[in-house]
Parts: sequence; C-alpha cells; structure tokens
Amino acid sequence: MHGFHVYDTTMRDGAQQEGINLSVVDKLAIARHLDDLGVTHIEGGWPGANPNDTEFFARARTELQLHTATLAAFGATRRAGGSAASDPQVQALLDSGAEVITLVAKMHPGHVERALRTTREENLAMITDTVTHLREQGRTVIVDGEHFFDGYHLDRDYALACVRAAHEAGAEVVAVCDTNGGMLPGQVRDAVADVIAATGARLGIHCHNDTGCAVANTMAAVEAGADHVQGTVNAYGERTGNADLITVLANLQLKLGMDLVEPHRLQDATRIAHSVSEVTNFPHFSRQPYVGSGAFAHKAGLHASAIKVDPDLYQHIEPKDVGNDMRMLVSDMAGRATVELKSREFGVDLSGDDDALTRVLARVKALEQQGYTFDAADASFELLLRRELEEDAPEYAQIESWRIMIDARGGADALSEATVKAVAGGQRLVATGEGNGPVNALDQGLRQALSVVYPELEGIELIDYKVRILDAAHGTDATTRVLIEHSDEHTSWTTVGVAPNIVEASWSALLDGVTYGLMRAGVPVR
Repeated sequence: MHGFHVYDTTMRDGAQQEGINLSVVDKLAIARHLDDLGVTHIEGGWPGANPNDTEFFARARTELQLHTATLAAFGATRRAGGSAASDPQVQALLDSGAEVITLVAKMHPGHVERALRTTREENLAMITDTVTHLREQGRTVIVDGEHFFDGYHLDRDYALACVRAAHEAGAEVVAVCDTNGGMLPGQVRDAVADVIAATGARLGIHCHNDTGCAVANTMAAVEAGADHVQGTVNAYGERTGNADLITVLANLQLKLGMDLVEPHRLQDATRIAHSVSEVTNFPHFSRQPYVGSGAFAHKAGLHASAIKVDPDLYQHIEPKDVGNDMRMLVSDMAGRATVELKSREFGVDLSGDDDALTRVLARVKALEQQGYTFDAADASFELLLRRELEEDAPEYAQIESWRIMIDARGGADALSEATVKAVAGGQRLVATGEGNGPVNALDQGLRQALSVVYPELEGIELIDYKVRILDAAHGTDATTRVLIEHSDEHTSWTTVGVAPNIVEASWSALLDGVTYGLMRAGVPVR
C-alpha cells in the first residue's frame, strides 16, 4: 500500500512567477521550510538545464538534512530520434543524485506535432524509453503529463495511450496536468475517474489557477481517486499561479480527515508560508486561506457579537490548527463587542467597564472619520487603547521638534536630511539623519537620536511603507494615510498616521512604530 504524496514544486514551477529569482541559498532555505511542513517530495529544479539548479542538487547532498521529504529532480523525456541512454539531459538528471526523477511528457497531440515536431508514435517511444532507462538506473520516476486535460478533450485515446506508456514502463505516478489552467472541477473529476478506470495507473494532479479553480480542481481529482497532489507554497507560479499546496494540504487533512502530516507540522503552516514569503521577497497575501493574516479576521460588529458568545459561529476551523489566530478588526463598522474582544488580544479586559468601552469606541470612530484605519494597524490600536485608558502606554521620549531639508543640485539625486530633537533618559538629544527620501531620513534621525538611550532600537527594522491619498478629488490638498510596518527577530507590526502632509503622516506612524517595538520588547522608559 503506497502512501499519499504531497509534492511541492515551489522552487521549480513556483519560481516561474514574474519577479521571483531564487538563489541556491534561497532554495536551500525554502527546502528546509518545506521539510518542516511535512511534504513528501520537494522538486528542486531542472539540473543540467539551469546552472543554479545543478548547484542546488550538488550542495543539497551535504547541506540538506531532510526528515520527511525526498528531493525530486525535474527534466524532460529524451529528444526525438535519440536514445535515453545517450541523452545528455537525461544523464544530468541521474548525475543530480536525486532519488526521484520527474519527467515532463507531452500528452497533447498538437504539442507533440507542433512543439516537439515529432510524431505521436515517437512521443510514446520517448516516454517509454526514458522511464525505462531511469528505472533501470534505480530511480523512482514520476511523469508529469503536460497539457493532459486539453489533450484528453481533443483526443482521449491518445492521452490515455501516453498515460499507459508511462505506467507500463514503470512510472510510480502519472501526474495529469492542467497546464493552461482552464479546467473546472467537474471536468477534472470526470477525466481522472475515467483515466484510472481505463489505465489502472496511479494518478497525480497538477493544476494552474487560470479559472480560479486550482485548489478546487485538485480536490476534485483526489475525490476521483488521485493520491498525489502537486502545488506551490503561497500559490506561486506563472500567470495566475499554481494550486496553493498549504490550502490543499489543510483541506485534505482538516476537511476530509486524511492523516497526511503530523498535527504539529500543520500547526507550523502559517509560519512557513510567511517565512517563504520573506525568502522570495513577495509580500504575503493577507487573504490567503488558512494562513493569511486576515484568514480569521472579523470586522463587522454583528460577527463580533456572535464570536463573543461562541467563536465557532464564524470560523470554519480552529485557527491554531494551522498556526494562525483569530483577529478582530477595529473599524468604522466596529461595535462594542469588537473593541472588547480586540482589547482582550492585548491583555486588557474591558468587559466590566462600560465607560471605558464607550470612550475607546468613540475615539476609534472619530479617528476613522479623519481617515485612520485600524484594520491593518493593530499596533496603533493597542497604543490608542492604552493611552485612552491611561495605563501601560510608555512615552519613551518627548519630541521637541523635527525638520526636513531636501537638497537637489543639477542632475544629481536629491538628498534628504532630517534633524530630530528629543529629550530622553534625562538628556537632550539632537541628531541628523540622511536618506534617499524624507521618510528614510526621518527614520535615520530618530534612531540616531534615541539609540543613545535605547540601544534596543538596533533590533527594530522598518520593512514596509504604504501611502494612500484620501479624498483624492482635492488633488495636492488631499489627506494622506501612511501605513508603516516594522519588524524584529520575532514578528512584525503596523502603525498608521494620517495628516494633510505626507511627511507629517509618516512621522506619526514612524514614531508609533518605534514606540510599539520598544514596548513589545519590554524596554523600560529611561
């Protein structure tokens, strides 16, 4: 009895996403995260075709200690008219040392005849010869049937012949691919059930998301009998991406009751998804199922009232099962229950203090009217809460003044310079920071001034900056909202500032971000 395969292709198919460029070090880091998740296969790339991938497999032999996963090398069937034994690309797959080799094989007659420029019969021979040769060399072989579904609908008999050729030559799995991403769940379910009945092959599924159905199509294939799923972390991939492997895994384990990974590994899914985002340098999608920061975020006052009674009323799973947590969003839709529940997240119980609840809610709604949003700025809300309750709201420095100068000469880049004057630790602090823009200069100036008293600031980093123009019809006289994200070695937090002046809004968010970081780290006021 073979086990179910959870096959990750983040480092190969996912890396085809526009803007993703992974170094060998990046790939080694991602592989370790995937192993922590508990996947059964990690596709490391195409050795022989890509120097980075060749180096990855070479370094993986000594630098990767995998506990749950097996590395797979990806490549193609031999060239038309040749032999697998003498094909250099096939030899490169063997030289990679990978235990599992995944071959892409054309299963659409149009691609065989027009892209490969060969005959249907020769394509079948290419599949048989390459799989047989690799099996004789002691490797496990998986065959990816490229453009399978489109080919199946065009010429069912030929698509089935391709699957049979791979299966009968010894492929462990034939993964049928919706390469163009155009299928719908019913089409996938019917085709997979038909292929299994007609060929007896073990089938896998590889879906792209061009109809928005990659995960649904993957689930449909499993329900029809596929027991090998392919996907990428965070749904990376070309065009609209691949099936999100974490969503698929959580659906299979938490919804269908399949025992695929140890529960503690799935409970690490949110951390892993965010960690891979850091490696790829792509901002994490807050609305990503299961692991997004907004996956269990509740905004409407009606939801909050129900959640206060029973969280399960508005949550389809226990968030901790995937390492996430429930969040209450404080907004102009917020009611008293929202503010009360959100306050509890910060260790403040307002359940018996109606006056405080009323006061905080009124303050939130007044600020929302000015353009503030606390949906994505939890840190600012916690500071507001503590200031409004006049407890545990540290003021690390009294800011005397700040000033920005921008100097542009000739064709040279403009230089920004910020001077910050503050009082902290019983001394007056004056510092000047330079930057490639006014916010960068202010950040440098504030850090230089306060780090004399608070060296802990070295561990806090500004990692993201977003600007939105409100009431844009007013043109340059419009109100500006700024969101600034800081991080330390443990987590990140976001603060918000609103003002008619973009620099003033930035300063407000910047100062709150630094204040929150010091407070979160337990730094005392000096």
